[in-house]
Amino acid sequence: MAGTWETVAAKKRQDLLNSIPEEWRIPSHLVPPDSQDDVTGFPESSGWFTREELDITNSTPLELLPRLASGDLKSETVTRAFCKRAAAAHQLTNCLSETCFDRAIETAKALDERLAQGLGPVGPLHGLPISLKDNFKLRGLDSTVGFTSHVGDPAQEESELVNILLKAGAVAYVKTNVPTAMMIAESVNNTFGRTVNPLNRKLTSGGSSGGESALIAFKGSPWGVGTDIGGSLRIPAACTGIFTLRPSAGRFPTLGCRSGLPGQEAVMSVNGPMTRTLADLEYYSKTVVDSEPWHGDPRCLPIPWRSVNLPPKLKIAVMWHDGMVLPTPPVTRALKQTVEKLKAAGHEIIDWSPDEHDKGTQLLGRMFLADGGKSVHRELERTGEPLRPEMEAYGQARELGGFEYWQLHLERSDFQKRYLDRWKKAGIDAILCPATPFATVEHGKFRHVGYTGVYNVLDYAALAFPTGITVDQTIDVMKDDAPEPLSDVDEVIRSEYKAGAIHGMPINLQLVAQRLEEEKCIEMLKVILKTLD
Repeated sequence: MAGTWETVAAKKRQDLLNSIPEEWRIPSHLVPPDSQDDVTGFPESSGWFTREELDITNSTPLELLPRLASGDLKSETVTRAFCKRAAAAHQLTNCLSETCFDRAIETAKALDERLAQGLGPVGPLHGLPISLKDNFKLRGLDSTVGFTSHVGDPAQEESELVNILLKAGAVAYVKTNVPTAMMIAESVNNTFGRTVNPLNRKLTSGGSSGGESALIAFKGSPWGVGTDIGGSLRIPAACTGIFTLRPSAGRFPTLGCRSGLPGQEAVMSVNGPMTRTLADLEYYSKTVVDSEPWHGDPRCLPIPWRSVNLPPKLKIAVMWHDGMVLPTPPVTRALKQTVEKLKAAGHEIIDWSPDEHDKGTQLLGRMFLADGGKSVHRELERTGEPLRPEMEAYGQARELGGFEYWQLHLERSDFQKRYLDRWKKAGIDAILCPATPFATVEHGKFRHVGYTGVYNVLDYAALAFPTGITVDQTIDVMKDDAPEPLSDVDEVIRSEYKAGAIHGMPINLQLVAQRLEEEKCIEMLKVILKTLD
């Protein structure tokens, strides 16, 4: 049906824009020109936001929650401020997929009325808005995960995690854009188009949780929830300089979310918080686990949030590269500076060889393509939507038989055992490494997810975190005496690297702990951040 998918997509985009009330549409004379790369300063410089709106939206969750719980701040006031700033973020970065502003304001009013009646806060997230990646289901809203075939298929009920957040007092108000099937490392699809990075709109905000990262970097959300099956939390966090936690499967509930590859469980999708501070990330994580989500999601593990006592000095293994793609100069510089400060603080540092990381990355790809791309093609064919060029592999994949698929599971288990044995033999607390080879990249140039994807196959807890170091175009140039490229894709990445294009962008790294060591990972990062500070 020629033209069907284009018509569906165009109407969906217009409906999204129409959901933004006139009062939250940026006046035409204030809209930054397309040539303006960094739009994060727009709320302050435009004069369009009130002082109260700026104060609220510039605050962190842990600054807002006590005031909301006490009634010092009205949830309606806070919700309206974030709705407006989220609306602005979308108009400047194309970061949203759904809004429910009226519902959010009614929820906020009800929470305020509860306090007025002397009933106290409803829970630990009382009155605070939270943004959600598109695949989380909110009653009455679509979860297209980028497919035009899912437009007009609103959820009949909430995802399990959403139920937990709402019960704790959170206010749902927007959902955010993702790539097609959530299977591209940049957030672009045929339904909503491309989300851009508010720090530099010529660059990507990453994927697949790139709508979340763009919104949070713009401060259109105090915090949000994304998902990760190959790096989809850590990559967008790295591209925008924010924090995220990729937990092991079973710590946070995943029941009732829409998948881009439904039934693919050789590597599990997980969800986690995306925040501007580590303290907010820890508070969110503890709140979700303290709700005992295993009573609602049979896959959640009955493990309470645990206190951790770290050794006086950490033993950290540093992986300088993954054996496939060398980090670009700014990432290597940030890693070196971090290691130098950790050594100076007395922590034990050893080198970590990327043994079999290529095998782990290949395993991940084979798991994603095991159905021969049928899951993706089924949705595309429903409307005649074309396969995006970034997903070419899904058009060429061969479907595995049941026996072959079982052998893939055996390979995965063997890989996990060998990696565990090497970790235990080394006696390390964590691995410190890049989250991606880049600070971020120009649109269409994100070519390698090996630094994150291996830890999905292993199901290890991992944090992506900003180092406080930014790209400097005068320092972070590709040297003539740089090592030889490790692969063909490394050579392409090197040829495309331009320090000037990413000048001033934040640089993130990745801290990896063992499986189900989320609490330890957070405590270790506190130590590292204190050292960096």
